[in-house]
Amino acid sequence: MQIIEALVHAEMGGKRGYTVEFVTNTGEVVSAQLAPDDEGGLNRTNAVDRALALLRRIASSEVRQADGEAARARPVRSARGSGDTETMEEELDEGLEATFPASDPVSVTSSTIAGRAGPAKSGKKR
Repeated sequence: MQIIEALVHAEMGGKRGYTVEFVTNTGEVVSAQLAPDDEGGLNRTNAVDRALALLRRIASSEVRQADGEAARARPVRSARGSGDTETMEEELDEGLEATFPASDPVSVTSSTIAGRAGPAKSGKKR
């Protein structure tokens, strides 16, 4: 399996970190969500390298829960998949805030320019 593409998504313009999606040649996708660091060093340019380092650390460690038991994977459904409209609305609001002011609608105005009056038409027919 090979990574053929890495997609970087800024969360709220990078204020909430970045999500990096690695796409494989078999169509599988692995995502890593990176929280912003205190120094402000995380950016779109280095997010892929940091996500790869995180995945390497995870792959080489044994995952344990707080009680010492081996962690079990549990499926997580997306807000859309579970029909959670409240969460979808919150995510939409966050996305709109992150793109402000580009999300503002275009203001349409029209102006009328006064011109001179044309020749008067008579009501007579020839």
